[in-house]
Amino acid sequence: MVEIATAIIGQIWPYLVAAGVGLAALATAFFKGRANQKAKQDAERLAARTEADKIDQAVAGMSDAEVLKEQARWSRPKS
Repeated sequence: MVEIATAIIGQIWPYLVAAGVGLAALATAFFKGRANQKAKQDAERLAARTEADKIDQAVAGMSDAEVLKEQARWSRPKS
């Protein structure tokens, strides 16, 4: 029985190694893609936060009437 198992493993070991290498390559690609996507989202989030900070700083120096006028320019009309 052991001889049969040894013979089978002796013939299929290159396929087992190739499957292992393939799985390792897929895992590497998956984790690299996930890291790249997270970095992209972080950059977009930082850009949005920077723009929001600029708007907050611009609004802070305005009077209430100026703020309402500016908000009306950027708001959608109610339907």
